[in-house]
Amino acid sequence: MNPDILSDVLRSVRLRAAVFYYLSCGPRWAAEAPPAAEIGAAVMPGAEHVMEFHVVTKGGGWAALLGEPPIPLSEGDILMFPHGDAHVLSSHPGLPPQRFGTEWTIAHAGDPRPILLHPGAPPLPTPGSTPAADAQTHVVCGFLGCDLRPYNPLVATLPRLLHLRATGDSAWIAASLERAVQASTHRRPGSQVVLERISETMFAHAVSRYLEDLSGEATGWLAGLRDRHVGRALALLHERPAEAWSLEALGKEVGLSRSALHERFVALVGTPPMLYLAQWRMQLAARQLRETQASVAAIAQDVGYESEAAFARAFKRLVGAPPAAWRRSLRGAEGRDGGAPRPGSRIP
Repeated sequence: MNPDILSDVLRSVRLRAAVFYYLSCGPRWAAEAPPAAEIGAAVMPGAEHVMEFHVVTKGGGWAALLGEPPIPLSEGDILMFPHGDAHVLSSHPGLPPQRFGTEWTIAHAGDPRPILLHPGAPPLPTPGSTPAADAQTHVVCGFLGCDLRPYNPLVATLPRLLHLRATGDSAWIAASLERAVQASTHRRPGSQVVLERISETMFAHAVSRYLEDLSGEATGWLAGLRDRHVGRALALLHERPAEAWSLEALGKEVGLSRSALHERFVALVGTPPMLYLAQWRMQLAARQLRETQASVAAIAQDVGYESEAAFARAFKRLVGAPPAAWRRSLRGAEGRDGGAPRPGSRIP
């Protein structure tokens, strides 16, 4: 597997992080988090998709998706909810959880971060504080945001719950994150940026570990990265997206016939190779439309279209608006929302 493909996607979909809460817990506690879709616009303005994560920096506990069996957590463990499902953290399975509901979360979204919470006590935030030294459990809680449109092949292939145990090359994450959180609570210069970058690195590391542990029967974009032939095809499409690829030319590069490559690619990734290329080109184009002043014609050529008109038709077919209009809508939203593009609401 070429790890640069994962890095390429994470850069393109604008992965970004924010740490909001620092739980300080006694011997018996339980806390329920609402679905990220209900609070995403408040905690991460401008993110089309919001994921939640927790890192146990002291002690342990249990975690569960609502209605699912709980799993044990140990010190240093990382827990992620890539689809933003509601979930419960607790000291023991089955305890009735304290609900930090949507209205409460939105009401305190603007408080200085990280907000110290004491599950088991009234949900009164303590901005800028550190957990009590004698607390049995500390948990850092945050959010990760990313774009879904025009094309994000990663999110849909991740599980509802991603549990990374504090072993081997993962052990450093919890300690680094806790130090960064403590620096942030004391408002040290640059601490918030450091905290965000560690959280983003943590997500990339967790996805890489999940990829390594995939079974041979797994399907999806990540399984495609690991496959000898499909992974090579994906690498070529990401390395040279503007090239005039044909299925035959791509098959020759990876050592498969047209039909064999098509069948294997669809079975793993879920889309034909040429459709994947078209979608990825639109994602690259959207990033340029958002982040640069380049003309639509220049962007069209840069992502592999000889004709601006053909590019505009393809972009509108996938995104729902012509590229120039889509760019204007982004800038209008940034003006209304204080610099943040308007959040989306679904996986296309």
